[in-house]
Amino acid sequence: MVVVPLQSKVPLAEPAAEREEGLNLVGFAAGGTLIAGGLLLLAGRRRAGAVAAASGAALALLNQEDSLRSWWLMLPGYLDEVQRVLDKVQDTVNDIAAKRETLHRIMGRQV
Repeated sequence: MVVVPLQSKVPLAEPAAEREEGLNLVGFAAGGTLIAGGLLLLAGRRRAGAVAAASGAALALLNQEDSLRSWWLMLPGYLDEVQRVLDKVQDTVNDIAAKRETLHRIMGRQV
């Protein structure tokens, strides 16, 4: 029987952003603003809650520049795929409409 040690003696590398800054203040601000916006929305203050939630989301996006940039670069591909699906749906709807018209003409002659 083989026993494998579970503890690793090699320290895990910290992300570069955490090594450069001690605390992620932008992340804390974004989280606090999102929580405040949610609480304002629950309290019935819709306008103030929406503004706070939008500003918290903007702060969170600023904190994740690399992720946002990669999503932005992938967006045209997703939009092209959605356009292809919508074109297929439109072709199918047009085909069904043409068959319906043909069926109406055939049924109208027999009646």
